[in-house]
Amino acid sequence: QVQLVESGGGLVQPGGSLRLSCAASGFTFSLFDMSWYRQAPGKERELVATITSPGGSTNYADSVKGRFTISRDYAKNTVYLQMNSLKPEDTAVYYCNALSIIASRYRYWGQGTQVTVSS
Repeated sequence: QVQLVESGGGLVQPGGSLRLSCAASGFTFSLFDMSWYRQAPGKERELVATITSPGGSTNYADSVKGRFTISRDYAKNTVYLQMNSLKPEDTAVYYCNALSIIASRYRYWGQGTQVTVSS
C-alpha cells in the first residue's frame, strides 16, 4: 500500500538546522511531484516547498526562501527538506505530500513529524 514515512523532526535551538526525510513506497515515485507542508497550532496547513518530476524544479514559500532546500533521490524514493537558520515561527508539524503528475486525484499524505524551534 501507499506509504509516506517522515523522519528527522525534533527540538532545535533558533539558528539551528534539521533535515527532514520522507521515504515513499507503494507508488511510482517518478510520476509524482513531492511537497512539504506544515501546520502550526491554531493555523491552517501551508505549503512550504515543492519539487517536480521530472526536471526537479523547486518552489518555496516566501517565509522559507533562502533557508530551506527541498531535494529528492530517485534511487531511494525519498524526498528531503534541509532547514537552516531555523526560527521559532518554523515550529509546526511537517507533512510530506505526493501529487500525481498524471491525475491530480491521486494525492497522498504522510503522518507528519514535529519540528520545534525553541531555546
